[in-house]
Amino acid sequence: HVQLVESGGGSVQVGGSLRLSCVASGYVDGYRFTDRCIGWFRQAPGKAREGVAVVYTGATTYADFAKDRFSISQDKDKNIVYLQMNGLRPEDTAMYYCAAHYAIHSTSPCPQSPNYWGQGTQVTVS
Repeated sequence: HVQLVESGGGSVQVGGSLRLSCVASGYVDGYRFTDRCIGWFRQAPGKAREGVAVVYTGATTYADFAKDRFSISQDKDKNIVYLQMNGLRPEDTAMYYCAAHYAIHSTSPCPQSPNYWGQGTQVTVS
């Protein structure tokens, strides 16, 4: 059983910064830590959910809007994944979700619909 708990959201002014944290606990039988793709998604009111950034086998992937402003990292010892967000804009306002996907020898190790999701943390930029 995997649990993901996000924190760090809040209200910030345009141009400000926030660091989101996702504490991951639990495991999936038969899967190793390296079989996990974990990252951040977001959903704004009235809009579709979109990927923000993920990390898989040490490699990171960012959405175009996040490439120059956001940074994903993980503390493997503490099993925490961070999303550092700088230069925040009103359009970054959304619920941010931590999500993890476990797969072995998959051609899509980081799908748009991961297996496990956190409850989300709200980010509001104004």
